Amino acid sequence: MCLVLFNQGEHPVYPLIVAANRDEFYDRPAAPAHVWERPKGLVAGKDLTGGGTWLGLTQSGRFAALTNVRRPDVPPPPDARSRGGIVTDLLDDSISMEETMKQLSSRQDRYDLYNVIAGTPGRLMYQTNQSPGSFREIQSGTHGLSNAMLDTPWPKVQKGIEELSRLADDVCPIDPDVLFEILSDAEPFPDNRLPDTGVGPDLERSLSPLFIRMTGYGTRCQTVILIDREGRAAFIERTFADGIFIGEERVTFQIIGQS
Repeated sequence: MCLVLFNQGEHPVYPLIVAANRDEFYDRPAAPAHVWERPKGLVAGKDLTGGGTWLGLTQSGRFAALTNVRRPDVPPPPDARSRGGIVTDLLDDSISMEETMKQLSSRQDRYDLYNVIAGTPGRLMYQTNQSPGSFREIQSGTHGLSNAMLDTPWPKVQKGIEELSRLADDVCPIDPDVLFEILSDAEPFPDNRLPDTGVGPDLERSLSPLFIRMTGYGTRCQTVILIDREGRAAFIERTFADGIFIGEERVTFQIIGQS
């Protein structure tokens, strides 16, 4: 997952709005979004190599999403665990979210670099193993996460935040198609605006759009989540092959414990 845009706690109808792109190698197998048997009630796609997921929502209202960190100068730890398991652990209702986050902080050095956001509508937390003591609650408003720390002003993050913030301020109700339009912007940014993450200018440019299309790698799926103040949730996923739309999965449900 390489871009997660979200607005929490501000919209009059939706306490949580999420729009996310997952960027991955095209040949890494994955299953589209569906309701899992374990953890029970989890709605998510599934990485068929590591067995975890990059983003999910449970029928009790828990949400989590993970991105990798682009730091080629930092080698992964020996026998690194799959980072997709972080999300499935956080979405296990048998353990409190706070306790799971604390456990994750204690074993963060077992994973390659990651960011994770997790919580429930109106209360999200952030944690990363890029720096110690990063576990914190996220303020209400519009935020963006790519392959650096939360709200790092990469151009794709800035543009996504601006577009989502404008939508959250002015539009009610929100049409999911408009969120997908934001995620589908494939225009690279000028070189003078690009970050220097150590991969070289050509690759920085290719990775700069919100929607990525490269040889062998790119945006594999897009996810939109809308949760309203009555606890009605919509989870919509669109999948792509080599940049071409191939299908959509849509799951709607009433969050348990909310009327």
